[in-house]
Amino acid sequence: MNKSKTSLKGVFILLITALIWGASFVSQSVGAESVQPFTFMGIRTLMGAMVLVPFILITKRTVNLKTIKKGAIMGIFLCIATNLQQYAFYYSTAGKIAFCTATYMFLIPVAGLFIRKKEPFVTWLCVLMGFAGLYFLCFKGGDDFSINKGDVLSLICAVFFTCQILCIEKFTEECDGVVLSCVQFFTAGIITIILMLIFEKPEWHAIKSAGTALLYSGLMSCGIAYTLQVVGQKYCEATIASLIMCMESVFAVISSAIILHEKLSGREITGCIIMFTAIVISQVYPMLKNRRI
Repeated sequence: MNKSKTSLKGVFILLITALIWGASFVSQSVGAESVQPFTFMGIRTLMGAMVLVPFILITKRTVNLKTIKKGAIMGIFLCIATNLQQYAFYYSTAGKIAFCTATYMFLIPVAGLFIRKKEPFVTWLCVLMGFAGLYFLCFKGGDDFSINKGDVLSLICAVFFTCQILCIEKFTEECDGVVLSCVQFFTAGIITIILMLIFEKPEWHAIKSAGTALLYSGLMSCGIAYTLQVVGQKYCEATIASLIMCMESVFAVISSAIILHEKLSGREITGCIIMFTAIVISQVYPMLKNRRI
């Protein structure tokens, strides 16, 4: 399939992905209060892998060495990115972490320039609109713009998320997306568990107290959402996919308003509108252009 043409199917799948990620943001923060980063991410990621094993066996999907190798590469990038993001919570605010992590939305088209993959002007415009929307969502008026250790970790995390997203775009052309996702989780989970055993002292009572957060984050955010990301990117060009997935910040704010009864500020509503507008333009413009042709 020619990924220069993003399909509505891919857009819809990635919107569901962003919705699940946004809704699970609270559980990740809550889990971080009870258990250490490697412990939380290791258990969560392995849970995501185990969710997919029965599905792969029942549907008799093809598992070969090529898919395992490519899934392992994705898993290494995912492992580094997610653990850096989890550690960033110790030094920075959730809003700044979300904004810094979302810089992959800009890094992906920039990376494309090095492989001679040019993006149309409208795509760059939508990316910039997305950043503006995220700014209104993540920063309150008068917020401190100083850079701390958590912000730096989040920016590095964005680089590795960029690598993971670009790998998915390339690898799903020739490998089964669900199997790729499962191998990705096992790789990231095993590496993180090893790091946990080396650098942390996991305690059962702490893990038990974070059980609900781990269960939701492992099953929904990891097992389902990351798999939907792999499947959705098969039908969506990487730059547009990154823009859609950054909608997780919008859904996080909306979920907080619905579940936790938090009121949306004028800045947050403005950010939501700008991001929705950017995605609509990114999808409508190619259709209008093709009609003229």
